[in-house]
Amino acid sequence: MFDSKEYKTAMEAVVERFKDAMKKVRTGRAHPDMLAGVKVEAYGQWMPLNQVANIVVADGTLLNVTPFDPTNIQNISAAIRNDSTLGLNPSDDGHIVRVPIPPLTEERRREIVKTTSTEVENSKIAIRNIREDARKEIKSAELPEDVRKRAEKEIDDLTKEFSDKIDAEFKLKEAEIMKI
Repeated sequence: MFDSKEYKTAMEAVVERFKDAMKKVRTGRAHPDMLAGVKVEAYGQWMPLNQVANIVVADGTLLNVTPFDPTNIQNISAAIRNDSTLGLNPSDDGHIVRVPIPPLTEERRREIVKTTSTEVENSKIAIRNIREDARKEIKSAELPEDVRKRAEKEIDDLTKEFSDKIDAEFKLKEAEIMKI
């Protein structure tokens, strides 16, 4: 008998990865997850920013980054500044790094939506690859014709369901990005 649970779990994981990726997308207002991908050189190795500092939203347009160890403040500022995907210009006063979030232009908003749509396509490709793996397993298994057809339909339904979830998440994020 064919069991689709492992494929459903794999598709759920793809959707979760997509949601995590969407959290990092800049929408014009300050959010600590914006800096989730920033790596800081601290203590001789590269570490995620949230492991060397506390990130707090001061208001809708400003993030405050407080390092756990003040000696890392220059490295934190440099890491945020050097991440060209963010386009942010932090300033520090020796104790705290302030990261102003500039308002997005219409052109920049469209550009963000376009780059985000590539993530949508990558996630859908991952789901389709899982579907193909399931189909290969179904074909290689010695199943009666009606059971095989039912299993293929179940996998196709799962593929559509999870692709629709990705589309829904993207539509929400697109609306959030384009909202002024």
